[in-house]
Amino acid sequence: MLRVVHFEIYAKDILRAKKFYEDVFGWKIERSEGSLEYWNIATGNKKEPGIDGGLMKRQGGEPGADTPISTYICTIEVPNIDEYLSKIPKHGGKVTMEKKPISGVGWYAYCLDTEKNIFGIMQPDASIR
Repeated sequence: MLRVVHFEIYAKDILRAKKFYEDVFGWKIERSEGSLEYWNIATGNKKEPGIDGGLMKRQGGEPGADTPISTYICTIEVPNIDEYLSKIPKHGGKVTMEKKPISGVGWYAYCLDTEKNIFGIMQPDASIR
């Protein structure tokens, strides 16, 4: 099987998006050598499961609140979903779907970042039935 190995986030305002993801999730985001338009995202320890990504300037129009989902959605594992659902709006994001249970998996919710990109957050909890 083939695995997802990289993701990219598109932003109108790269520095605003950079600050959002660093402040909310603690990611390390640094400008790529030799590029003013591409930033590398490290989401955690290379020895742990997960993927890293990139941040780049949005090439087209921004997504709208009523625009259907037309891209992949990345979901970020969090230790406490309620904590992150309160943290996201404090840093300029928006919760678009409050937490819901997935039986045997955990809690999930959808949010928007400062650039109106949708992403998911999930707290694992196998005891949910």
